[in-house]
Amino acid sequence: MSPSTLRIFGAPMDLGQQRRGVDMGPSAIRYAGLQARLRRLGYEAIDGGNIDVAAPEEASGPEAFQERDGARVRHLNAVRSACAAIYAAARDCVQAEAFPIFLGGDHSIAMGTVGGVSERAPTGVIWIDAHADINTPATSPSGNLHGMPLAHLVGQGLPELVHLGRPGPAIDPRHVVIIGLRSVDAGERRHLRDLGIRAYTMRDIDERGLAAIARETIIHVAGLPRVHVSLDLDSLDPGDAPGVGTPVPGGLNYREAHLLMEMLAESRKVTSLDIVEINPILDHGNQTAELAVELAASLLGARIL
Repeated sequence: MSPSTLRIFGAPMDLGQQRRGVDMGPSAIRYAGLQARLRRLGYEAIDGGNIDVAAPEEASGPEAFQERDGARVRHLNAVRSACAAIYAAARDCVQAEAFPIFLGGDHSIAMGTVGGVSERAPTGVIWIDAHADINTPATSPSGNLHGMPLAHLVGQGLPELVHLGRPGPAIDPRHVVIIGLRSVDAGERRHLRDLGIRAYTMRDIDERGLAAIARETIIHVAGLPRVHVSLDLDSLDPGDAPGVGTPVPGGLNYREAHLLMEMLAESRKVTSLDIVEINPILDHGNQTAELAVELAASLLGARIL
């Protein structure tokens, strides 16, 4: 796909986890010059502002926790409401034949973004993340919804999130590829195995190289009409991307991340993008947001020569 129009939305979600600061991620990415960088690539890049998301203080009180599946789920109603608005914005971009870019916020926004972009056609999802994000309330150690979006997208978990925007799972688990895994809970291992999701760990990348895995990923989703990239900056090593809430040592390095984006760009298959989990409070001189801008540019066609 070669879109001429990109639509940028902030999704300042700070509800799916407990460490404050990711709600400032959209501002950090904008400050790092995302819109200008994409315009230099020849796109019409339109910033649609921020989706309305409640702050944790607004979502506190008796409904801040709900007991579901034998576990406490944090901010369920507020997350569902925000993701419904995100879903509508993503769906509208597809209808307008624009390429949506959503700036998180924590990774729970993907329940809205992936749901919205996949409403009209089967969609492949390339989930670039240190974590599998496929817990359900029954398996989650924390009750934090940013560790559950992929589960709900493939139909596992709470009905109000599985059926967000439309009845049934948003995506087929066979159409998902996870890249960069290195922190996976026991329940998530069972889900990945039972659902047949293709997942590449950092050991796979170490043994086989990122280029081989990128080629396999592109082949795996090539037959689908849409492909969504969900980029969690904690997929990168904390030395390159220190400004994330849940850093895990041993991640993708700078060049591996760019190579993946460059190869995905050359496939001309990607139709939408999330950039999530940047926490400027923990960053060094906006380093992580600046890297996110350059990775987005690589995904959208920036080349060395």
